[in-house]
Amino acid sequence: MENTKMTTRSGFTVLAVAIAASTILLGGCNKAVEPATTVPAVSTTSGNVADPDVTTNVRTALLADATLKGFDINVVTQKGDVRLIGVLDTQAQIDEAIKLARAADGAHSVHDELVLKK
Repeated sequence: MENTKMTTRSGFTVLAVAIAASTILLGGCNKAVEPATTVPAVSTTSGNVADPDVTTNVRTALLADATLKGFDINVVTQKGDVRLIGVLDTQAQIDEAIKLARAADGAHSVHDELVLKK
């Protein structure tokens, strides 16, 4: 009888450990996978201008400027915050790009990641 109690107890212990381990492992699988870049549809700033519209506004302003027209300036907007990425010839061009981005409709802030060509 003692041997049967031991076998039953160890069977319950193994079952309890297996259930606990499964719960822990499966609980981690329940987390939502976030995309690499999150771009909200609508900005929370400046009259709720959508981020794609802010990006378009900034790109249009940059392309309209004669001194910046030929440069590849990447514009990324997230929640109204504009990030400018690219390589320009002069500090004056960088300053102008920042000024145009700040003036664009819907732009909340401008993050300058523009660098001078070496």
